[in-house]
This record gives sequence, structure tokens and C-alpha cells, in this order.
Amino acid sequence: MGTIAVHEFISLDGSYEDPSFTFEFGFDPQMGETLGAITEAAKAILLGRNTFEMFAPAWSTRTVEDDPGAPFFNDTVKYVVGAREPQAEWANSVSLGAYDPEKIRTLKEEIDGTIYISGSGTLVRALLAEGLVDDLHLFVYPIALGKGEKLFVDGADATKLTLKAHDVYANGVVHLDYGPAQA
Repeated sequence: MGTIAVHEFISLDGSYEDPSFTFEFGFDPQMGETLGAITEAAKAILLGRNTFEMFAPAWSTRTVEDDPGAPFFNDTVKYVVGAREPQAEWANSVSLGAYDPEKIRTLKEEIDGTIYISGSGTLVRALLAEGLVDDLHLFVYPIALGKGEKLFVDGADATKLTLKAHDVYANGVVHLDYGPAQA
């Protein structure tokens, strides 16, 4: 049975919408090691349609010379969740149609390994509400943006989690690895 591991870059006030705010902090090599460890175990990628449409043109033409993560993103099977078909093409992609937690449960049963998610906030919120996320890797940047779509929105049910691990990087970013709350 597979597990779902989510990776999000967020601000202190929970915004994830436009990751350009991360640029001024640089990318600490230890962050790359952490992300590498997350993706190394991944056998599949799960993305919301919007994130897929942003990632496809950015990653589909990259090579390992451009970015060491390119083979992972291009060669791994990508499952896309969305009520509409994606308007971008990318090798090894499968459309799952509109969000259905049963489809995700089946995917977890069929895949022996980690199913990796990056971004895809709307999808991640739904998966968290269904208890389908096994690892929530938050890379929290030392900035409060005061705007942008938040990972945890007002009016949603409480989401209880357990801290599994944490790291602090030289650029001020904190990595928090959360799992489901222990009963």
C-alpha cells in the first residue's frame, strides 16, 4: 500500500499561491537533500489540474543538465485530478477526472511506494480533510505575505497533525514533516 507525501512552500501566514516569494531566500542545499529524500521514495506524482498545467511547460523540456529533478518529474507517472481535462500535455500523465476520494484510496492501494504531491493546494486540502495524507512536508519561509491563497482556509474543519520531523536551514526556512494525529 502506498503513502501520500505532500511538499509545500508556504509563508509564515500560510500562503502558497505564488512561490516567487521564496526566491529572495535562495535554495539551501540541505533543502535539496530533504526534497531528494522525499522524491526518491516516490513511485508516482499526484497533481491538481492547475498545478499540472503550470508544471508541464516548466518541467517537460528540462533535462538533468538543467535540473537534477528533471528525470523524476518527466519519467514518473503523473496522475492529474480535475473536473476539466488538462490543457497541457506531458509524458506519462493520466487524468483521474474530478476529485473523488475513492479514486485516491484505490491509487494508494495500487501503488507500492510514495505518491508525491507538490503544490496543488485545493487537492491537498481535500486529501487532508479525508485523512489521506501520510506526510505533509511544509517548508515555511520567514515572511508573512498578508495575501494569497492559504493552505488552511477559514471555515474549514480543524486538521490535527503529529510532528514527525523538522529541520532548520541556514536561509531561515523551517521544514516541518507532519503526519496524521496519533489517537
